Amino acid sequence: MLPVFRAPVPRVRAAATGAALCLSGAATDLRAEPASLQGHATGAVAQISENPELGFRRGSLVVAPIPFSNPLIGSGLALGAGYLFTTDESSDSSYFGLGGLRSDNGSIGYGLGANVSFGQNRWKIGGILVKADVNYDIYLHVGGATRTIPINQTGKLGSFTLGYGVSENLHLGVDLKYLESTVSAVSGILPAQIAPDARLELFNAGLTLDWDRRDDTLYPTRGTRLFVASSHGMSLRRLKRDYNRSYANFDALMQVGERGVLAARISGCSATDDSPFFYKCSLGMTDAFRGFSATRYLGERSLSAQVEFRQRLGKRLGVVAFAGAGRVKAQAAPQFDGKTHWAGGVGARYRLSRKFPLDFSVDGSRNSDGDNLVYVYVGQRF
Repeated sequence: MLPVFRAPVPRVRAAATGAALCLSGAATDLRAEPASLQGHATGAVAQISENPELGFRRGSLVVAPIPFSNPLIGSGLALGAGYLFTTDESSDSSYFGLGGLRSDNGSIGYGLGANVSFGQNRWKIGGILVKADVNYDIYLHVGGATRTIPINQTGKLGSFTLGYGVSENLHLGVDLKYLESTVSAVSGILPAQIAPDARLELFNAGLTLDWDRRDDTLYPTRGTRLFVASSHGMSLRRLKRDYNRSYANFDALMQVGERGVLAARISGCSATDDSPFFYKCSLGMTDAFRGFSATRYLGERSLSAQVEFRQRLGKRLGVVAFAGAGRVKAQAAPQFDGKTHWAGGVGARYRLSRKFPLDFSVDGSRNSDGDNLVYVYVGQRF
């Protein structure tokens, strides 16, 4: 699956470290999703409004190595250089950056990206260019049994997003993507379920709705956010292939005491049968669900719910506890249709910047299949 500069990011819109964070989130779920990025959206609205250092020339230049770990491509290091700035007192943070990453399973990627908010947060423009060579496992569910198939995916991704603020909290956007992707088996031949996606040249056009009423975009403590995306994709090669996908994430946050935050997310996804396997729904793709590899359960429908309690222990340290459950429906694997999969765990946070509330995060989880997984990333999961 060609990583997406998620957000990920990511899976990370990378406030402090620019494209390195974008790449680590992108290679994590290889999807070219705005949703992957949205969990680590740029900006610290509450803080910026009190910060007099506004304007492009008064930004911050950061060069930093960022460790990461996730169930899809393993552990590794992302290195990036980013320039973070704020155009005016009402706009979210903006950045320009470039970076690269390498994981312990041989996955590599590099690219550059930018996201600029201006006009009192009325306009948002972003773009990314990524080239990646990624190794990961795909899970095939046949006759009640599950097989793990190691595959390699190489490709190039270009993405452009434009958002317009209808009001202070509501933004409507256009999302355009171009993707070249080649998938091959590490040994042997590709399974029949994946073979149609071996060589693809795709163009996706979509619309997004972002209704954000949180008090902050990096570390919100209260408010709600609804993010909806719907896209139409087509093959640019001779074989005609059209597909659609839509998903929605709703987040709600409530402050508990002086230093605690209770956060929850409800997510839904729907994709057509002709969607490439890396554009289908799953636990861990568009919903940022922790506990399963993003390719563990793939299907045409998914629904999940998550809850997390965040507690600050001081200016730098914090801890979290989280749990979630979800279902995935797939025509190719009806044996797990209707089955609820759950996961939960605990994590630690370390505040990276005194200027922006950006955390270095380490989470440990256990799922209903009995697997223990570790996540290392920058920012909050949602």
